[in-house]
Amino acid sequence: MMGESFMKTWMPKIKKGENPPRNWYLIDADGLVLGRLASQISKILQGKHKPTYTPHIDCGDFVVVVNADKVVLTGKKALQKKYYYHTGYMRGLREVSFEEMKRRHPTEILRTAVRRMLPKNRLGRKMLKKLKIYTGSEHPHGAQQPVAISPLKSSKSRKE
Repeated sequence: MMGESFMKTWMPKIKKGENPPRNWYLIDADGLVLGRLASQISKILQGKHKPTYTPHIDCGDFVVVVNADKVVLTGKKALQKKYYYHTGYMRGLREVSFEEMKRRHPTEILRTAVRRMLPKNRLGRKMLKKLKIYTGSEHPHGAQQPVAISPLKSSKSRKE
């Protein structure tokens, strides 16, 4: 054991109250598949696209999503998918269909999908605050100069 050298794993050190540098990304969700889009957004929010990714530090970037109401599902999921919530009262379990959810709260469809892909702790809640979702093509984050990125298109949009 004496004389052997061991490799040390480099870990980024962030001082208390100091934030790592963050970029802003803009994604147009028009015609994109919900699950594939949500998984790519969650990777950016967690910082897994950076070489300095560390699981216990929030090193992810901000994501602005526009046209969230135009996200699509594959197959028959648009007819079959249900969202469940509980009112807090006895027998208070309610279910809402995808179509009804898209009509009432179109941004919550994408936010729910991304939230379920993030860590289930304080760090995941902090990461979710960096996600900004809008139904139209307008957003108030022009001053941050978000970089437009284009995730994978759905198979349906490639055929058209």
